[in-house]
Amino acid sequence: MTVTDIADSLPPILRDQPIERVTRDGVEYVVLGTAHVSRASVEAVDALLAHERFDAVAVELCDSRAQGMRDPDAFKQMDLFQVIRQGKAGMVAASLVLSSFQKRLAEQYGIQPGAEMKAAMDGAEQRALPLWLVDREVGTTLRRAWHSVGFWQRFGLLGGLIASVFEREAIEETEIEKLKQGDMLESAFSEFASESAPLFRSLIAERDAYMAARLREQAARSGFGEGRRVLVVIGAGHLKGLCELLRTQQGDPTAEAAELASTPAKAQWPKWLALALVLAVFAAIGFAFHRDAALGTAALRDWVLLTGGFALLGAVIAGAHPLSMLSAFIAAPIKPFRPGIPSGGISAMVEAWVRRPRVADFETLRDDIGHWRGWWKNRVARTLLNFFLVSLGTIVGEYIAGIHILKSLL
Repeated sequence: MTVTDIADSLPPILRDQPIERVTRDGVEYVVLGTAHVSRASVEAVDALLAHERFDAVAVELCDSRAQGMRDPDAFKQMDLFQVIRQGKAGMVAASLVLSSFQKRLAEQYGIQPGAEMKAAMDGAEQRALPLWLVDREVGTTLRRAWHSVGFWQRFGLLGGLIASVFEREAIEETEIEKLKQGDMLESAFSEFASESAPLFRSLIAERDAYMAARLREQAARSGFGEGRRVLVVIGAGHLKGLCELLRTQQGDPTAEAAELASTPAKAQWPKWLALALVLAVFAAIGFAFHRDAALGTAALRDWVLLTGGFALLGAVIAGAHPLSMLSAFIAAPIKPFRPGIPSGGISAMVEAWVRRPRVADFETLRDDIGHWRGWWKNRVARTLLNFFLVSLGTIVGEYIAGIHILKSLL
């Protein structure tokens, strides 16, 4: 049967849908390109499962996103202390921003983004078919995207994320069209993604390669060969790249997926620059004491007041509890002698201990972060805000204190 014959035999709902058929190692992959905000895509998934026979269903989801779809309230079990201690506050905040963007779409267009993925998962379960989650973990993708751009570009990335949270206007039709042809993560980062080749590579191209490798890996593990068929449900923006790689990708799929799932090593120069500054400052304080005890005392006082003061200012802006403010002021000056949890982490953990998040805070978290006031109203969001602002204040205080002390000795 030719491709034309197959198309003609499809139900009407499927004839205008982007469907590619790729055979690799004897396995036929029926790849459906979907729009993440389209009821037609949901209907197309249901129609394909009803019309054709499949041995497995693969979806453009990772474990955490799939769990979020199965149990939207799972984030209520989040342990804030562990999130802060393990350095995951940034990833949690970015995930909340993404969920806020999705919520705006759902409210505006009356359909939950990713509903077609949920339909594919439900269809696989109803037919007792194996479900393959082939997308890369969203946290890994965000970390690789962050590391892929330069220092100054990260400010644009953060600005785009912040703007997507506080933007109250309806999402424009142009953005919706991008979603119909593109990808949820790319759209959440707005124009910055299309203008930055490294960011586009992290958000789209690498995931195309990862999903192609995962499909091959899962087929091999399942013993699939000649005659086996897999339905692959992915965003339309991945259709061309995935199919091309599925045809041409060489090498061991497990090794390929593992390499793309790794997190690049952090750049060392910011760490060494900060260390050099701190060493220079303390050398200057020691030299000041050597020259004159009063001069050394003044230098040490400036270090404590400036680093602690700016950290305290961050806590004040975040609306932190007085004990959180005090812990920020104490933790910031001794940060060089206390590697590990940053001063923002200590202050945030005190905040979470003194003002323990209530069940209602978790229940309204996604609604609250959609408006700037909600970040101060919601105890979970305010704890995260406290972490970032105190950490930022500490860094600013260190640089200002360092420059001030060095200039005082000239």
